Amino acid sequence: MEGGWPAGGGFLLYLTVNLLLPGKGDTFTINCSGFDQHGVDPAAFQAVFDRKAFRPVVNDSIPTRVNISFTLSAILEVNAQLQLLTSFLWMNLMWDNAFISWNPEECASINKLTVSAENLWLPDIFIVESMDVDRAPPGLTVFVSSEGQMTYDRPVRVTSICNLDIFYFPFDQQNCTFTFSSFLYTVDSMLLGMDKEVWEITDTSRNLIQTQGEWELLGINKATPKMLVGSNLYDQIMFYVAIRRRPSLYIINLLVPSGFLVAIDALSFYLPAESETRAPFKITLLLGYNVFLLMMNDLLPATGTPLISVYFALCLSLMVISLLETIFIIHLSHMATTQPPPMPWWLHSLLLNCASPRKCCTTAPGKGNKGLGLTLTHLHGMKKPVELVEKVPGARGTGLNGCPGSTRAQQEDEAQKQHLVDLWVQFSHMMDTLLFRLYLLFTATSIITVIVLWNT
Repeated sequence: MEGGWPAGGGFLLYLTVNLLLPGKGDTFTINCSGFDQHGVDPAAFQAVFDRKAFRPVVNDSIPTRVNISFTLSAILEVNAQLQLLTSFLWMNLMWDNAFISWNPEECASINKLTVSAENLWLPDIFIVESMDVDRAPPGLTVFVSSEGQMTYDRPVRVTSICNLDIFYFPFDQQNCTFTFSSFLYTVDSMLLGMDKEVWEITDTSRNLIQTQGEWELLGINKATPKMLVGSNLYDQIMFYVAIRRRPSLYIINLLVPSGFLVAIDALSFYLPAESETRAPFKITLLLGYNVFLLMMNDLLPATGTPLISVYFALCLSLMVISLLETIFIIHLSHMATTQPPPMPWWLHSLLLNCASPRKCCTTAPGKGNKGLGLTLTHLHGMKKPVELVEKVPGARGTGLNGCPGSTRAQQEDEAQKQHLVDLWVQFSHMMDTLLFRLYLLFTATSIITVIVLWNT
């Protein structure tokens, strides 16, 4: 055969189709006369098409080896409520068909043809975790080489079961599994392998999905366990796919606004504790935070208790406690104008420890405060009732004339009442300081936790 196509448009193409059945082998040489620029005559492969129901092997005892690879091109949805992962895969299957071979040198250097997949035997490879019907588009073709190697590429949308852990949302990582196996063929009839390394599959998939959606691919690993069903042993390949959520969207829409509201609530402690505008301000912040949670509820997982929900609950609890503390302080300031209640001894001791920890353990209560059990000399700016009485003009003289006991007792009662008011006010200030420090500690802990989770 020289010099291209012969005159008259005819071209003689000899296509050798080896049909080797168990126990005997026949070789069919098909006369391909009449093949021209319009392509290959389908009759050349008709003998192969007629045997598509049979596994194409020379000897039925020899298992067919199917090489599997895939490309993860998109992660469409991760449903934490149903524990489902919806992804888009390009599956690639390769196997040898012993019924097909030809000599390219005798067939115009034709090394590869495309044949409709409906006319050929296809391995029944499926994904074990899949929970949906196969949605591969119809009319796919198979690449057939001159040595009989079949290459079948199939795009498929896979909805598979995946054990999702959303505790660290939105910094969560998920590990899902794609298990490729056969429905019908045991290890005696079909063996599974790979024509690509796992790192090649990982790099190709990462390059495709690196700019798509909120998920990024961390890595892919594989295992090749056997699956025993009754007395039948099936070959399978398991791919472990690790993905991580991109948290930027949730940090901007959830954590940042929440952090701003908590920071503003913390700054409200710089308002006077007895101010009547402080409580309405905190109530407004609390209502705004509840509206924020209602608006952002769609971004949170529908099931489970992620760490971010715990954070929101703590923020809301702090704001409620802060409002209650403000109401209590305002109540104390109004109560000071009437008869203040006596302070319990344990609360007074705690106040002494916070106000003057070095002196409170060495000084005994004064004689004039026996009924209250208070040590007045250890609070800053406070004086003994006796000293207050001595500074009142005419107090000593009145004590020497007529009614010294009643006048002195009245003055001591007034001094003790004022001292109780000062104790309650100091206690309210101590509560304010402790709650403000709790806000600072919570904010610092939250920021450190976000940074650690984001980096790891």
